[in-house]
Amino acid sequence: MAERTRGVRVRIEPWGEGDLELLRRLNAPEMTEHLGGPESAEQVLARHERYVRTGGMFRVVLPHGEPVGSVGYWERPWREGTVYETGWGVLPPFQRRGIAAAAMAAVVDRVRAERKHRYLHAFPSVGNPASNALCRGLGFSLLGECDFEYPPGSTMRCNDWRLDLAAG
Repeated sequence: MAERTRGVRVRIEPWGEGDLELLRRLNAPEMTEHLGGPESAEQVLARHERYVRTGGMFRVVLPHGEPVGSVGYWERPWREGTVYETGWGVLPPFQRRGIAAAAMAAVVDRVRAERKHRYLHAFPSVGNPASNALCRGLGFSLLGECDFEYPPGSTMRCNDWRLDLAAG
């Protein structure tokens, strides 16, 4: 699926066996500073296997085929019932180009088409201005701050952004 936002073209492709190296690159300290830091090699391998097995995760690919990030969605219980949660990451050399916005627009289209849950939530750290700006720019509504367990066993302060999939 190709998506264009502000002139940026990307594809999201289902996560596959060959994406472990991309996940390792996304696990770098500069990529995980708002998520509690890098995971161990064992945790990265387990995450990769989960992504391959469960679906809902995608590599973000430029038109010439270079993978530059990941984006995905999954179900989770939240205040109003079961919702979708989303997350994304774009490698540092490709940030600030609209790639994350284009990839997230493709995810929003995908979850809207499923017509399964009304809401898509994102929970970026309150200290992550780029991710919070992305949510705002995509039309998510800021519901407020919340404590969120991530990584498991740790609590982080996040903004709860919600997109009404039934609107628009």
